[in-house]
Amino acid sequence: NPEHPAGLGGTDAITQASILDLYDPDRATVVRNAGRIATWGGFLESLDQELSVQRSKKGAGLRILTETVGSPTLGQQLNFLLEEFPEARWHQYESATRDNVRLGSSLAFGEPVNTYFDVAKADVILSLDADLFYGGPGSVRYARDYTARRRLRNGDKELNRLYVVETSPSSTGSMADHRLALDSAAIEAFAVALAGQLGVELKGDPDLPTYQDNTGWIVALAADLRSAGAASLVVVGDQQAPALHALGHAINKALGNVRTTVHYTDPLEADPVDESRSIHELAASMEADEVEVLIIVGGNPVFDAPADLDFAKAIEHVGFRAQLSFYEDETSELCHWHVPQSHYLEAWSDIRAYDSTASIVQPLIQPLYNSKSAHELLGAMIGQAGLPVRDTLREYWQQETFADDFEEFWVRALHDGILADMTFDRLRVRLRSPIKIPLEFGRPRGDDELELALRPDPLIWDGRFVNNGWLQETPRPVTKLTWDNAALISPATAQRLGVENEQLVDLTLPDRSAKA
Repeated sequence: NPEHPAGLGGTDAITQASILDLYDPDRATVVRNAGRIATWGGFLESLDQELSVQRSKKGAGLRILTETVGSPTLGQQLNFLLEEFPEARWHQYESATRDNVRLGSSLAFGEPVNTYFDVAKADVILSLDADLFYGGPGSVRYARDYTARRRLRNGDKELNRLYVVETSPSSTGSMADHRLALDSAAIEAFAVALAGQLGVELKGDPDLPTYQDNTGWIVALAADLRSAGAASLVVVGDQQAPALHALGHAINKALGNVRTTVHYTDPLEADPVDESRSIHELAASMEADEVEVLIIVGGNPVFDAPADLDFAKAIEHVGFRAQLSFYEDETSELCHWHVPQSHYLEAWSDIRAYDSTASIVQPLIQPLYNSKSAHELLGAMIGQAGLPVRDTLREYWQQETFADDFEEFWVRALHDGILADMTFDRLRVRLRSPIKIPLEFGRPRGDDELELALRPDPLIWDGRFVNNGWLQETPRPVTKLTWDNAALISPATAQRLGVENEQLVDLTLPDRSAKA
């Protein structure tokens, strides 16, 4: 859609390849109960019996586990459920979570906020381990805006400039004018040193980390950023520590670029939470026999929940277990009921883009199988069984809009792919000062220690797209790997460890190991 700000008509590889998932012969096609073919009606009857018991307990034994919910209407449905069952709990979890981003904004401002960038206005960009132009929200738009500034037109004489400090080679790093390879601790110390150069007030606990700037980066970079002022931009990678994200917000404020290249809105998630803590709380509740009914809406927690939770063992404590998912997976095997989930091209929904632009997700085909969407499952739990999801969406947005003629507003939204005037207002947030630096922040490791930097795969992400042949066959950026998941180390480290290229190695922790 050329009018949508997230891509202006462009898409990424995962979006393009997702069409193949619609026709995946391995996707779940029928409702199953204890592994046997069943019906949607049979599932609803069994679910209603469990919910009737929970009503008398105000839902004390009911738990809902979802992935990150970015649909405003689905968020409202979940809140309706919690109103009906006030003692129930809603948990969220994804293995490639953005917890550090949310926690970092909370450290900086006292509340979680959504941050997005106007790369087109940035003359000098610093990426602190952020693959800004490949993965994550807004990457398609950011890449388009960045490359547009690399072309001299209409008498332009100045290109934008990109600095990248990162733990391992990335698509963004490969385009950098200046690139520096550091481990995570050194990146943190680097950021502290840069913040000091820019006058950011910091509070160490007890001493701030030091960075040995042997290359002279800090002074030159600080001068370049300071010179750019409002046209500067500092971005921190999703996997970096919350304190580094908070420090990134402080640096941007010191540079004066907020509301020019950096913008803040209310969170995009229906309920922004610490997802790592959420999944731990759910596992503890199951182990304590506090959970009687567990409804899993998307995701595969038996496979990708933190290994120390032993989610497979904990879920056995639950008397009624049901899962809605695209495939029959490891979690499905341990659930009493499994309901096939509709592909997004088969279902109605809504969503917010990286800058909070709202859109209606419209089906392009009738469901190929007897699958259901998350809206249909939640609707059945709150007395909306049989109500078309399209009507549920209309009702939600009719409450949200101030349009004089809602029918005209709705038709225009379906036509344009954008809900007019439904973007969040830009927030004016107040930065906490000084930024508190935790004790372990930026502390160097010993010369004989290695850092394991875990990152989502650029194409199959956290494994959810592993069955997509197009994505498996597409060469990974920089490495050009296909059909593989390698442990990447530098040639110097490999020589020191006595490891050769393509050699199988063991990554070990106490009681656990993995081959790569």
